[in-house]
Amino acid sequence: MKQVLLLLFLVPITLFSQEIVGTVLNAETREPIPFAQLKIEGGVRVLTNENGEYSFKLESFPATCIISATDYYPDTLQIISNRIEVIRLRPLTPIQDLGPVVVAASRRPQSVQELTISLDIIKPELIANKGITDLEQAVDQVPGAYAMDGQVSIRGGSGFTYGAGSRVLVLWNEIPLLSADAGDAKWSSIPIENVQQIEVIKGASSVLYGSGALNGMISLIEREPTEKASLNVQVQGGIYDNPKRSSLKWWSKNPTFYQGDVTFAKQFGRFGLTLGAYGYTNDGYRQGETEDRGRFNGTISYRPKNIKNFKASLGWNAQLQKAGNFIIWESDSLAYQPFGGADTSLPGSSLTYNRGVRLSVDPTIKYVDKFGNKHLLRGRLYFIDNKNYTNLSQSSKSEVWYGDYQFQRGWNNNSWVLTTGLTAIANEVKSYLFGNHNSLNGALYLQGEKNWKKVNIVAGIRGEYFEQDGRQGDSDYYFGKDSTNKIPIRPIIRGGIHYAVLKHTHLRASFGQGVRYPSVAERYTTTSVGGLLIFANPDLKPETGWAAEIGVKQGVKIGKWKGFVDVAGFINHYDNMMEFTFGLYIPDSIPLNFFNPNAPGYVKKWLGFRAQNAESAEIAGAEISISGEGKIGPVSVLALLGYTYMNPISKNNDSVYRLSFSDTSSNMLKYRFNHLAKADLQLDWKGISIGGSMRLNSYMKNIDAIFEDGFLGQQILPGLKEYREEHQGVSVVFDARIGYTYKEKYKVAFIVNNIANAEYMTRPGDIQAPRAFMLQLSYKM
Repeated sequence: MKQVLLLLFLVPITLFSQEIVGTVLNAETREPIPFAQLKIEGGVRVLTNENGEYSFKLESFPATCIISATDYYPDTLQIISNRIEVIRLRPLTPIQDLGPVVVAASRRPQSVQELTISLDIIKPELIANKGITDLEQAVDQVPGAYAMDGQVSIRGGSGFTYGAGSRVLVLWNEIPLLSADAGDAKWSSIPIENVQQIEVIKGASSVLYGSGALNGMISLIEREPTEKASLNVQVQGGIYDNPKRSSLKWWSKNPTFYQGDVTFAKQFGRFGLTLGAYGYTNDGYRQGETEDRGRFNGTISYRPKNIKNFKASLGWNAQLQKAGNFIIWESDSLAYQPFGGADTSLPGSSLTYNRGVRLSVDPTIKYVDKFGNKHLLRGRLYFIDNKNYTNLSQSSKSEVWYGDYQFQRGWNNNSWVLTTGLTAIANEVKSYLFGNHNSLNGALYLQGEKNWKKVNIVAGIRGEYFEQDGRQGDSDYYFGKDSTNKIPIRPIIRGGIHYAVLKHTHLRASFGQGVRYPSVAERYTTTSVGGLLIFANPDLKPETGWAAEIGVKQGVKIGKWKGFVDVAGFINHYDNMMEFTFGLYIPDSIPLNFFNPNAPGYVKKWLGFRAQNAESAEIAGAEISISGEGKIGPVSVLALLGYTYMNPISKNNDSVYRLSFSDTSSNMLKYRFNHLAKADLQLDWKGISIGGSMRLNSYMKNIDAIFEDGFLGQQILPGLKEYREEHQGVSVVFDARIGYTYKEKYKVAFIVNNIANAEYMTRPGDIQAPRAFMLQLSYKM
């Protein structure tokens, strides 16, 4: 008997261990989660395989197991026997502890508190609560951002460029969404009704995304379907009030506007479906500026049963629109009426009517191989057809063909992360206005991240090649001052560091370079607007620049309300900044003495605007913002507010160029501000919601002098100088709203925009809407 006991004692203890097996699944899609980590009590660590399966041995019961995976909430399991355990992890929702999860900064999900750059988030609730009708209006709510007649500036990085070019890159599902002809964002065609989150990055972001992200980036992430179907329906209608000045009122019946949209999303087994439909019509508060648009969008995805961790999807967005294009006013007292009148049959009218077709098709493949490597292949065809009914010679068609392959790998539970890839873009433009042009853009990018317990470091590099119409040189990089030492690929770098001082106190610092190549519109536009000539400049050079920042983000928790206070200091530098500049542009092919300068109309023939590399500029400043959501007692609070101070300085000391300034005593960049403040607050209690917002900007001191003074006795914007002299104060706009939600499904809301009926301009000759009243009805399932 003693020998038997001794034998049992000598048998390895592992023979008495019991094997625990199981699978880790996504709680919403029921798909396996590869390479999830299981940490078992006692220090044992196990990773699931590519099929989400795990196995390990336990010597005793019960035992505690902590399960974690990138992009998922962690969970804890008490193991009491060796039965098969199926573990379901919940995907990260927009709130993780104190920090929302964002994607755009490093092309992978991260907590916002771990970033090395400034980033603000626009919630879909803000868009719905305010009755916002396009992305431009939504971005104008973000601290440090300013929307100006179709162009967005972040921290003063952009001025007014007549709708051509953008220093802010817009992304839909991580793919750039700028047009091939004007290089601009078509704000009204972006399907914000189907968006899960909007991320606004401040500062140069060209390493991962390329040209156009010189000043910042706006990234929209589409809703993901789940097993539970979601259905959202919203309709709203509104009416414009009479402006304070009776001379602005041109109507006998107040103009109205209406909008309706519906979205649906559901996971049907291995198929996922997201759908959206949208319609909008507006009489226009400015005469002739009517607008009608409708769109249909969505994504269908499929996960094949025989290929694990593979997902293929096809997204689309199609919009048809017709709109009147109001460019400049008749005068300061008739500011809601177009220059030359609203009768487009008259040659002097500056009003035009356009029909637009916007179509994008996005195929995508995602795959995680058995080694944990993530492969992502994205594509897009972006087609635009602009037809100018008033002047067919200003019509154009363009196509963007985009492809990107991305490889991503994490090691040691993502303590090391590598992101690399290849991007290719081909643009084609066919236009009476610009001529026919094409361009090719290729890039290779690489970014590495190292995460310690409290410190994260990011470093990346990108190589860009660009040619337009077969002409090289735009992406040339010169070594020193010798023009012979160059390569045809422009390198771009970025770096950043984050340090968690305390659990919810985070320091950051970053540096990033950016580049923007000239758009076809900037190089080749030759036209006239209201008697104002615009000339082509084929020799326009790319813009380059860099952005540096230091900041601190402090987590705040009041009751169940969670948020951040963020303070940042920044400096942005730009070289060869493109800007439409007024001057005398006589072609080199025409000798100055070929015509008599005193002949009638001679000077006027060559006077106008042309895109020039006019600026070397620097913008330094500071920003503080507060954002968060949750409950304080019984009241739910959603907040986004901030203040930005900027000092935008022109470093171009050329005396001739300085003559274009309306304020020659200053070196402040044109079309910028020193101060911007934004605030939006929403309170919800027992179905009752009350909200308000505020937008403030200081006086725009410097604009093009030609708009105030005219030229050769001709006024481009009659009355502008007098108007600006009378309105030199701060511009403040307040909005308000109240609503009631019944059974968390039905909601009725009343919204008043510009509640004080303030009169204000975004750019010269562009006075904004008077007070407007809206009634909104919505249903959510």
